Amino acid sequence: MTLPDHEAVIFDMDGTLVDSMWMWKKIDIEYLKRYGVDTPHDPCQIEIIQKEIEGMSFTETAIYFKEKFQISDSLEQIKQDWNEMAYEIYCTKVPYKKGALEFLKYCKAHGKKLGVATSNSRELVDAVGEILHFDEYFDCIMTSCEARRGKPAPDVYLAVAERLGVEPSRCLVFEDIPAGIKAGNAAGMTVIAIEDDYSKEMKAEKQELARYFINDYEDLRL
Repeated sequence: MTLPDHEAVIFDMDGTLVDSMWMWKKIDIEYLKRYGVDTPHDPCQIEIIQKEIEGMSFTETAIYFKEKFQISDSLEQIKQDWNEMAYEIYCTKVPYKKGALEFLKYCKAHGKKLGVATSNSRELVDAVGEILHFDEYFDCIMTSCEARRGKPAPDVYLAVAERLGVEPSRCLVFEDIPAGIKAGNAAGMTVIAIEDDYSKEMKAEKQELARYFINDYEDLRL
């Protein structure tokens, strides 16, 4: 597809910019086992959980787990546990999505402002950023916890656009899940959905919600 005209490009991180969505289902299963919730015995349960937390901020997700499973730990402890469970995987097994790095280089070379609007934690975003050298490319990196509400609310996308100094209508968004696409749409931005193994079953919904759909960044005609 031909890249639409724009001043800024804003990326979701997990499943969009980096290949990492595969890990969270495993982490959720392992984490819930600690509290006697053996999700593999009910294959549908983990899928329901994943859908219900789609797009939530890291803090909103912790609240969901604490309330749904009556976890006695504090929200901060729950988030710390998740950070510890995910940290090494992010640092050693999470690469850029196919063609993403080349696209970032193209955008920088053509004077585009770049941002990240993620539902993940600041700790894990910083870990990924250090490994993949985000500081070379991004002008603004923000988590949904730092905005008022998680996706599908538009808060984090609007906050990143404001930091970049670009009108929302001049921003291009890349997203991999329906809640994120809805957030970009609600912000008044042009959304390109990208394929990801985690959301393959949502492909039709993603295609319906987004302005454009690509399999990977190599589908873009630059």
